[in-house]
Amino acid sequence: MAETYKEQELNSEQRKEDHIALAFNAQVFSNQVDDRFYYEPALAGHPADTKLLATQFMGFDFDLPMWVSSMTGGTERAKHINKNLARLCGDYNIGMGLGSCRMLLNSDLYFDDFNVRPFMPGRPLFANLGIAQIEQLVESQSLSLIDKMVTKLQADGLIVHINPMQEWLQPEGDIYTHSPLDLIKILLEKCPFPIIVKEVGQGFGPESLKSLLELPLAAIDFGASGGTNFALLELLRANQTAQENLSPLAYIGHTAHEMVEMVNVLSENTTNQCKHIIISGGVKTFLDGYYLTSKCKMSSIYAQASSFLKPALGTYEELDAYMQIQIKGLSISKQFLRIKS
Repeated sequence: MAETYKEQELNSEQRKEDHIALAFNAQVFSNQVDDRFYYEPALAGHPADTKLLATQFMGFDFDLPMWVSSMTGGTERAKHINKNLARLCGDYNIGMGLGSCRMLLNSDLYFDDFNVRPFMPGRPLFANLGIAQIEQLVESQSLSLIDKMVTKLQADGLIVHINPMQEWLQPEGDIYTHSPLDLIKILLEKCPFPIIVKEVGQGFGPESLKSLLELPLAAIDFGASGGTNFALLELLRANQTAQENLSPLAYIGHTAHEMVEMVNVLSENTTNQCKHIIISGGVKTFLDGYYLTSKCKMSSIYAQASSFLKPALGTYEELDAYMQIQIKGLSISKQFLRIKS
């Protein structure tokens, strides 16, 4: 119902009172201005709907250029978190990567933590294993276990995370001897489903990116430096001597912005078979996501993990409210912001 004139006057009066009370807290200094964008307020009206945010990725229609990154499983709260996130993906037509599914290879004990397909029918859902597990399965000629796991989860494919720094710094880390690239090539030959390859907090350098882009992968997920640093996380679990002496290794890596620049150069390579990029690692806000996907010359969406984790721990209504804020911010960004070259 439209406001009466009297209601409008009262609301306007309250708003002016708010302005007076909050004015000193709303000062913006030059070093706080986000200088990645041109702000163009004269060229459009407010966004009427979110259709302008829709995109295609890996053969799926996405209502938003977003992906929920791999997080968790096998803990008391994992089932609640995963099902909240899966429901979100179903409601907003986006995709999701599960946390490490290694515990499902030989046991159904934690299957229900990962059994989220009923909450996101028709949406891209990818299981997840580390490259160390892939090596073990290749050596034991047990790759069929992956196929069984993916089928049981009704997943669309598998994410393989490459994490040598994390494993090296983890007190009980898995040590592998083969090149991850060689193992992924074997996986691509033997497995009938799409494969995504990702890092977990350090990102990929240009030679690794080039080699991966030349493979028929469904996508490459950056897992860039700037988000959760799993190498550092594992090092913090080690003894004091290891922490003091090995810590420089945990800070090696590449930011998402740096990796976008690498991909833009490598995208001109005619031998590339991989066509899709998931930009993750240090994507703190919708502005980061909008900026990085706009800069990327390849088909791309952006992913968040820890940003979703806090609201996912609560009720679905809290998670949904968080998502609505992201959509509102992304919509206004696309309407009025242009990327500086």
